[in-house]
Amino acid sequence: MELLQLFITASVPVLKVLLITALGSYLALDSVDILGEDARKHLNTVVFYVFNPALVATKLAQTITFESMVKLWFMPINILFTFIIGSVLGWIVVLVTGAPPRLRGLIVGCCAAGNLGNILLIIIPSVCKEKGGPFGAPDVCQTYGLAYVSLSMAIGAIYLWSYVYNIVRISSRSGTRESEANEFSISKPARESSTSDLGVREPLLSSPKEFLIPENNKDQYALPCTRAVARSEVISSYYLLVAVSDKVKQHISVLLRRINLKTIFAPSTIGAIVGFTIGLIPDIRKLLIGDGALLRVIQDSASLLGDGAIPAVTLIVGGNLLKGLKGPGIQKSLIIGIIVVRYIALPLTGIFIIKGAHQIGLVHSDPLYQFILLLQYAVPPAMNIGTITQLFGAGESECSVIMLWTYALASISLTLWSTFFMWLVVS
Repeated sequence: MELLQLFITASVPVLKVLLITALGSYLALDSVDILGEDARKHLNTVVFYVFNPALVATKLAQTITFESMVKLWFMPINILFTFIIGSVLGWIVVLVTGAPPRLRGLIVGCCAAGNLGNILLIIIPSVCKEKGGPFGAPDVCQTYGLAYVSLSMAIGAIYLWSYVYNIVRISSRSGTRESEANEFSISKPARESSTSDLGVREPLLSSPKEFLIPENNKDQYALPCTRAVARSEVISSYYLLVAVSDKVKQHISVLLRRINLKTIFAPSTIGAIVGFTIGLIPDIRKLLIGDGALLRVIQDSASLLGDGAIPAVTLIVGGNLLKGLKGPGIQKSLIIGIIVVRYIALPLTGIFIIKGAHQIGLVHSDPLYQFILLLQYAVPPAMNIGTITQLFGAGESECSVIMLWTYALASISLTLWSTFFMWLVVS
């Protein structure tokens, strides 16, 4: 297939995303004020609790079976690779740029978590529908493509809400504690100076000599030697056990606070579990999936809700991009570092991993499957990172600026990488 035709095929879905994003930016203008800040927050909540879980559950239930899971076993590992490599590279960006503590989780999250669901659900059907596409008949391409993307979206959602959510939460709390410590250190000299101004010159406690036992009365306070030694050993053992017990309790409480089960089982994660359950258990699948299914109305209703996730999230991103233009400044080195990681380092790493896995037989030879595995390394940061920052109110403005630049460059980067990946898998 000619390189120009591949470029056109790859650019069409990116243009669709840009058009919807531009509409979201227009609706967020002060003169229009349809998608203002409050409206975006309310819509964000609906997306988080309703649209995203419905989308993940319905797509998985429709396309995932036990047979397809056996063939696609490498995809969860591949997505894990993107998170691990992205996290390492993101932490290098943090160290090199000297990012403030409250933004470290956001930077690592943007480098680790890619848009593995929404943008792929736009790209893959569009690529399959193009005349003379590189992946065969449009119907077959779309059926298999949706199965691959559904699994990608579900696994990505689980990793995002169990990993990125928690590192942003911990980072935001660290930033808050640091700011409180700075305020305390600033106010402490003021308190000391105010105390000296009151004319307090005498020590608050009396001299230790007043509490000493007189020399001539020491004998009456003495205890027998054996009893004193035994009692001191018992007391020391007791305090040692108490100290160890307190230390263990402290570590357990810290671990439970940092690993929040409510965040691991976020709505999207629960939706993925429901989708896997319906898709992998034949009896439940027959009840819900298909034209002749007895309870197909439940699946159809959930599918209607899920269809609203992609346009809603894309509109929110468009509104947040406009906020990024008005937002406070952010270190240019941070933006450049994230762009280099997401659009240069990760895609190059992905080529070596996927081609190497294919050579040793870990990845089957379906070009569409390989194309999606490669795209997982080249997509922009996950849109739901903006949702996470809004939930904690930490780094929200900085996230808008990062999303502005990364998604503006994604129109170029994603088109070029998609063209190259298509050529790589079909040649």
